[in-house]
Amino acid sequence: MDRYGNDVLGGGPGAHGRRGPVSRPQVAEAGLVVEEVTTGWVGAVVRVEKSGGMHVVVLEDRHGRTRTFPLGPGFWVDGAPVELTPPAGPAPVAAPRRTASGSVAVHGARARVARGARIWVEGKHDAELVEKVWGDDLRLEGVVVELLEGVDNLPASVAAFRPSADRRLGVLVDHLVPGSKESRIAAEAVRAAPPGTVLVLGHPYVDVWQAVRPERLGLDVWPVIDRGTEWKRGVLASLGWPHAEQADVARAWQRILRSVRDYRDLEPSLLGRMEELIDFVTA
Repeated sequence: MDRYGNDVLGGGPGAHGRRGPVSRPQVAEAGLVVEEVTTGWVGAVVRVEKSGGMHVVVLEDRHGRTRTFPLGPGFWVDGAPVELTPPAGPAPVAAPRRTASGSVAVHGARARVARGARIWVEGKHDAELVEKVWGDDLRLEGVVVELLEGVDNLPASVAAFRPSADRRLGVLVDHLVPGSKESRIAAEAVRAAPPGTVLVLGHPYVDVWQAVRPERLGLDVWPVIDRGTEWKRGVLASLGWPHAEQADVARAWQRILRSVRDYRDLEPSLLGRMEELIDFVTA
């Protein structure tokens, strides 16, 4: 085990006096997936706003379409009836006791001067996800995350970095599974460095998108894409999301990234590896 894991539902005619399930209050926070019971519309909360003197909630379905409904009763969350309530206003709130990674928050501390050690990730999306979940921890530890832009030249990049006991290097690689090209390159890079100065870890996914739990996007599982099809565009096509241009991929990623609230929205196979890398470069 990793260290690093008016109630529309009430009784009506024919109910024989039995009362249906009672709606519980539920804050309509961004990203919450709900079902509107009258229409069957399922979508994630995009925002709550005032319209015509009343609060309404905007829901976005898996195809990117949006609909607006009055805030209040008449919704389901996780199979139970809820009454959606507006998020709290801008009143001051207590500082969080935990960071997005689940670590104990240290309030008032200034970012540490950057260490010589580094963590490399494969691309921009990896870096943005790491920043969203582990950014507070990394700044406190003085660890800089840099883009590797692919692993093909990893051995040469490691040699140029010149890792040492005081300048350790951690690398996060996509699709690091036994027998893969990535695993062979990673092994070569580690062998070429002084012992104990480089650690290459990875997750089993084709892309870091899959490290986000699919239920955050209203999915049961991530789509399986045939070999020879560009994975991200294949996923978007399967989901019915726009995918013709690179700008569509960028917008899709921002939508996925917005759905991540903290470490609980990521798969354990990524969580454990990132915690190991942080421990390694800060030891």
